[in-house]
Amino acid sequence: MSNSARVHAGFRIDGRVQGVGFRRWTARRAGAYGLAGTVRNRADGSVEVMVVGDSDEVRCFLSELKDGPRFAKVDGIVKVPCTLPLDASGFVIL
Repeated sequence: MSNSARVHAGFRIDGRVQGVGFRRWTARRAGAYGLAGTVRNRADGSVEVMVVGDSDEVRCFLSELKDGPRFAKVDGIVKVPCTLPLDASGFVIL
């Protein structure tokens, strides 16, 4: 376990990220890092991810989001306000 602080972060992922297993992949990767949060498709074709966890783990997770799963093509990631409390637990696909 790292000594870094617990943080929350939100991201909007743009590109070919719907219909390619991006949400399931995101939930698995978040679980591997011990992160709590949510992932959902947005009406504009992007995917929104909200996570809570150790700052080092969130940073590593973000690095993986930049590539996404095999059939995805991530064109960009934009930080968005995170609405999750720091004590959130579990990860949910919305």
